[in-house]
Parts: sequence; C-alpha cells; structure tokens
Amino acid sequence: MQNYQKNSRKTGDVGEQAAADFLERSGYTVLDRNYTVRGGEIDIIAKKDDTVAFVEVKTRKPSPLSEGEQAITPAKKQRLIATAERYYNEVLKCRGNCRFDVCVVTVSDRQVKHLKYYVNAFDSSKQ
Repeated sequence: MQNYQKNSRKTGDVGEQAAADFLERSGYTVLDRNYTVRGGEIDIIAKKDDTVAFVEVKTRKPSPLSEGEQAITPAKKQRLIATAERYYNEVLKCRGNCRFDVCVVTVSDRQVKHLKYYVNAFDSSKQ
C-alpha cells in the first residue's frame, strides 16, 4: 500500500508540474501550490491580470474506464470553494475576480501524454 501511495504521489507531482508550466507559458503567475487548510487543499493558485484562478489538477494514467473530470464531485467542489474563500480572505485580503479551473493530465511512465485545461470549470453559484 505504501508503494502505491508513493507512486501515486509521484504521478500527481508530474501532473501538477505540467499544469504549473502550462499556466506560466499562458501568462499566469503561480501564487501558491498545494495550499492546505483543515478540510481542503488547492493544487495551484495562479493570477493573470486581475483574475485569480484556483486550479484543481487531476492526474491519471491512461485508462478507458477513468477520466479525471469524474473526480470533481459536488463534495470536492464544496471543499475547493471553502478553501478558496479562506485563501482569499486570509492570504490575498482583497477583492477581485476569481474562478475555478480544472486541469486533467494523462501521464504514462512519468511523461505527460495529454493535458486538458478547463477555464471556469465550475463556480460557487452552481452548487
């Protein structure tokens, strides 16, 4: 079980780095990574112009049975929203535009095979 967790974490790290690189190439500044509070975590927090993007990264190995998008459940969305509110109030301490993005990365042999990025994948009013 411990080896599975190590391998899973390594795979996740590859996906998160790919997402961060994608954001930086797209003109974003990464403000924070793996922001964690009791009850939630946000993989990447990035800013471009006056918009802060709270990014959930889902990294998967190629599988016809599992898509990363399916892992964004209503409960996961609620945890992301609550964590983003804490970040906004405690770290940014300002008001402005924000959105929730999702990045799905497919990795095989620790190499990125595919990256899909969903801008404004969900918002807090749809819960």
